[in-house]
Amino acid sequence: MFTVRRAFDAPPAATRYLPTEAWHARQGRHHERADALLAPHRARQQRGEAHPVWDFLFTYYSLRPAQLRRWHPGIGTALENAPDHARWRGYRTDEQGLTDVSPEFIEHRASTVRFVLDLIERTTARPARLSCFGMHEWAMVYRTSPEEVRHARLPLRLGHDGTDAVVESMPLRCTHVDAYRFFTEAARPRNDQVLTRADQLRAEQPGCVHASMDLYKWCYKLLPITSSNLLLDCFELALAAREIDMRASPYDLSGHGLAPIAVESPGGRAEYVRLQQWLAGRAAPLRERIAAACQASLAALAAAGPA
Repeated sequence: MFTVRRAFDAPPAATRYLPTEAWHARQGRHHERADALLAPHRARQQRGEAHPVWDFLFTYYSLRPAQLRRWHPGIGTALENAPDHARWRGYRTDEQGLTDVSPEFIEHRASTVRFVLDLIERTTARPARLSCFGMHEWAMVYRTSPEEVRHARLPLRLGHDGTDAVVESMPLRCTHVDAYRFFTEAARPRNDQVLTRADQLRAEQPGCVHASMDLYKWCYKLLPITSSNLLLDCFELALAAREIDMRASPYDLSGHGLAPIAVESPGGRAEYVRLQQWLAGRAAPLRERIAAACQASLAALAAAGPA
């Protein structure tokens, strides 16, 4: 357990200082980028329209659009004349009037930082497994009645019997705890392994679409240690991963302009693997950047030393 000493109140030597004009410009660019990304979602909200890809990013994931729009420079950057940031959780202002991430906040979040870093390092070290073919969404509706389907407003492409037949014709090889936990009771024994929360560090691997998607979650859980630039990069990856996830699902998304990835066919499975590899390639540098933010936080704690 680390306890912050007074000596840590001074910013570390590696801290970057941004004068008011410089960070205002960066914040403005972030707002423009976030607003452009969020515009379609906000327009649908105003019309009361649901969307199976976008809505997931603000229901399953807990960060609200207004929070996504808020700009954070990330650990290692101090801001001149930033009274708004000083009022936000995780910040402090020193005697020189510079605002940066609070050492007390870093210490408070240390266990989360260590977990995320451990998860990322273990995931990165493993080879990608590319044989699940996105069957988790099929397993979530296996042997259900129409009223039990998770996305009840979306029709099943192959109907209930056809969906069950696909699940029964293919092995389930899910490695992601938070996908597996939504499997139906009938589907869970069909998976090649039982997964509990305790298995997350052991099982997560870089080929998993949900593991790539979850980088967005880990990034926002570490704010303001992580930067908003990294957050939007992870959000864009999560959006791409969710689209692939739903296109490979048993649902008919043609009403939303999304063509299916027919994983029940050899050609569809080959397409899914290609997209898995593409996502894993995009996720790898984001994992590195999240890990770097974690390491910077832990280095700051180590510099503070024990009480």
